Order: sequence, then C-alpha cells, then structure tokens
Amino acid sequence: MVLAHGAGAPMDSPFMNELAGALEGHGIACLRFEFLYMEKRREDGKKRPPDRQPKLLECFRDVVEQVRARHGPDCRLLVGGKSMGGRMASLLAAQSPEGIAGVACYGYPFHPPGKPDRWRTDHFPDICSPMLIVQGTRDPFGKCDEVESRDVIPDGSRLVWLEGGNHDFEPLVRSGRSRQDLIDEAARATRQFAEAMYIKGDQ
Repeated sequence: MVLAHGAGAPMDSPFMNELAGALEGHGIACLRFEFLYMEKRREDGKKRPPDRQPKLLECFRDVVEQVRARHGPDCRLLVGGKSMGGRMASLLAAQSPEGIAGVACYGYPFHPPGKPDRWRTDHFPDICSPMLIVQGTRDPFGKCDEVESRDVIPDGSRLVWLEGGNHDFEPLVRSGRSRQDLIDEAARATRQFAEAMYIKGDQ
C-alpha cells in the first residue's frame, strides 16, 4: 500500500506510525511518503497549508508510478491514506486507475466539520477499483447517520465503522478501549478487504 498522510501531520506522526505498523503486522507492506508542502515543512519547520489538489495528485501519482516500476506489473497495489491522504487516494483511483487494485481510506473527510452541505463524494462513481473506508462513529468529518442516510458508498466497496472512534480513531475513555485497539481493528478490516479483493481478482 502507498499510504498518504493527512493535511496537518507528517508521514511519521504517531497515528501514521501506529497504522503502518498494524498494517505491516497483518501482512500489508506499506510505503509512506510526504506531499511537497509537508517536505518543505520538514526542511524549515514552517507550517503550511496543503498544496492545491492537482499538485497533491501529481505527487501521489509520481510515487505510485515509482512503486509500480520497482515491483513490476504483477504487484497488487493499494493506495490509501489518512483523511486528506485517503481522499487524494480515491481521487487518484478515479482519475488514473491504471495499476491500482484498490483504495483504503482511514477517516474519510466526507465534509468539513460543521458543514454537512459540502460533501466530497462526487467522484465516487468514477472509482472502478474496490474501496474500503474505515470511519469512527464520532468522526465530525462524516458521522454514521450522515453517511448512511446519503447512500454514497459505491457498489463493491466496503464501509467499516469503528465504534466510538473520532477522526483520529480515539475512542471514548469509558469504552475501555485504546486508539491502538481501533487501529488494529482497521488493519484487520484492511487485510480482509485485500484478501477478498485478491480472490475476486483471480476469478
């Protein structure tokens, strides 16, 4: 999986480290990268807003092409990411699907918090590969009742809810569970998704 970070945190944030580790533990090799604005932030320490969408997608596309060139056409390649990174992965699969076997989004930003009239799913019907979205039930970017009432998930895709999780998969304290528990649940769901995708692809 080529795994992209979210808008405000780098590829080695605690969340990204935990997610990549959990995915690796379930047999999904991950390659993380940083968008150009985050690379600049790492160089000089200055916070910047994300680049515009075309530049983000160009960067993501370049990384995917490098991975395909390195591993060959037989490699089953997933693209995915946290929040904005997952959205860019889904847009990439809609616009440049060649060689992409599936998409995995962790905390998809269905809409900006508090702005449920600004949905970011118009491109979903153009995604030809299977898609997995893992979402916390308390995520202000798209809560369970909002998403399910709109019926926006494409056929052949899978939506997994993490009970009590927020946008960073942090559960309520009273649940007795930790963020790592929910991240492990997300990784297991990704492994199941990948196995089902592999079996379907060989039929």
